Amino acid sequence: MDLTKIPERNEIPEEYTWDLRELFPDDEAWRRELESLGAMGDTIAAFAGTLGERPGRLLDWLKLSDELGVRLEKLMGYANCKGDQDIADGFYQDMRSKAMACAVNLSGLSAFSTPEILAIPDEVLDRFYAECPLLEVYRRSLTSIRRMRAHILSPAEEKLLAAAGEMADAPDSVASALRNADLRFDDAVDSEGNRHPLSAGTYGPLMESSDRALRKSAFENCYAKFRGMQNTIAATLDAQFKTLRFFSEARHYPTTLAAALDHSEVPESVYLNLIEAVHGNLDAMYRYVALRKKLLGVEELHMYDLYTPVVKDAEVKIPYEQAKDTVLKALSVLGEDYTALLKTGFDSRWIDVYENRGKRSGAYSSGASRPHPYVLLNHKDTLDSMFTIAHEMGHALHSWYSCHYQPVNTSDYVIFVAEVASTCNEILLMRWLLSRTTDVKERAALINHFLDQFKSTIYRQTMFAEFELEMGRMAEAGQALTADALNDKYLALNRLYYGPDVVSDSEICLEWARIPHFFYNYYVYQYATGFSAAAALAERILTFGEPAVADYKRFLSGGCSADPISLLKNAGVDMSTPAPVNAALKLFGELVEELENLNLS
Repeated sequence: MDLTKIPERNEIPEEYTWDLRELFPDDEAWRRELESLGAMGDTIAAFAGTLGERPGRLLDWLKLSDELGVRLEKLMGYANCKGDQDIADGFYQDMRSKAMACAVNLSGLSAFSTPEILAIPDEVLDRFYAECPLLEVYRRSLTSIRRMRAHILSPAEEKLLAAAGEMADAPDSVASALRNADLRFDDAVDSEGNRHPLSAGTYGPLMESSDRALRKSAFENCYAKFRGMQNTIAATLDAQFKTLRFFSEARHYPTTLAAALDHSEVPESVYLNLIEAVHGNLDAMYRYVALRKKLLGVEELHMYDLYTPVVKDAEVKIPYEQAKDTVLKALSVLGEDYTALLKTGFDSRWIDVYENRGKRSGAYSSGASRPHPYVLLNHKDTLDSMFTIAHEMGHALHSWYSCHYQPVNTSDYVIFVAEVASTCNEILLMRWLLSRTTDVKERAALINHFLDQFKSTIYRQTMFAEFELEMGRMAEAGQALTADALNDKYLALNRLYYGPDVVSDSEICLEWARIPHFFYNYYVYQYATGFSAAAALAERILTFGEPAVADYKRFLSGGCSADPISLLKNAGVDMSTPAPVNAALKLFGELVEELENLNLS
């Protein structure tokens, strides 16, 4: 593939696109399923008012809920993947909208179920379990629902909140369309006057360029556009946090953070401990920034200097096929069954590989996991892109294991553990690469990349988490999230996290406008906790071998069969304490010291 230009969708070879026919053979089949799901109203309504009558009736409802969930997952998965192929394609954006409307409608029709399940007396539910052993499959799910009793409203109120779901999705949809479809950036210009296309997908690779003039041009051109749209994007974030505040207050939570974390059974202390632990290890970040400034040989270190490799002539081109092969070898420590499944994903078109015009930026593993997950990439033949393959396929195989070893109702793992498997793959890949090189320059380049993973995943995501916490507190205090207020808060945090040896350029105060994750409801902190847990799991796997691998696969297969803290404890990592975060950042400090001591002259 020629990656020097952004092709149209129809210019991408088929083998590098995902095959969505395993979800639906064509758009017409999808439309028929949409109609079929839309006609489920009478079937659902027949259960209203009957769930506490007898155990068989409750079981039948739970089975129907499973069926609807699987069908809806496929419906939305197809629409989302098609829509992400080209954000500007109105046909598939309409399909996505219809899928969301269907989901909201089914949620509204089913709103009676939770209050009815809550109304069943404990002694009656115990009798149901005894009389109908098949209900045991749903004990965990029923217990989770009943745990939320203080936050569940009346059937009418629940139906109203469900109907508001489509409107609640609007801030993210508007901001996504603006970032991915409507914003057009001026080309970045390198030191020789050559022009380079600048887009959401090319921005990252341009920031890694060894050409400082190109990095500066991309940085300034990118944020010039965001500056022109800052008030619009701030308004979407203001709407997002007003929405979160509305739902948290409606469900009787004290804060938006409490509402977000309670859904995943994660104590608020985990979020706050993360920020405190990272604050306590900022000296290691400052030391790294100072080393980066020294190795780059610059008088001033700017924000556009933070992603380029510090080792000269270390950039290597890693074509997609080579990257896949390396990932397979590196993850062989997880066993033949794991790598065989990984190869199936590579060979069976689970992945949409290359950027095309209008395609959603970034990378993800889709929520649709039956018959298997789908992965979106924007591959650029870089070292970072190879790590992205390992990362997203970690997500995909985590979903595959959970869906194949758990019943439907406990197969969907919660967000808190979502980044663990993906990051564990990345760390195992890095450890494999480091174990196979003695060349000083190559080792330094890998350590540099590893350090940047720590910087981007623990430090940077925790900075995002702290910014998100501040936005939530502003909204709860009745303050508007204006562009000026967000700029001031973001710039102050940037200075705190990166320290005195980096210039916090004026453009960086606008970075919040570029980050889609601020619409994901307190999601980003889990990158940092996930990285910390993954570092501990990778260390166990490499140290103890097969027993640790077996523990890890039980975790992958666990879905939401237990709360996430317990699932990780059973795999050997206790995230209820700051110990894993501190251990990960201790390793970061040791790697900084090793890089300092390598002779790079």
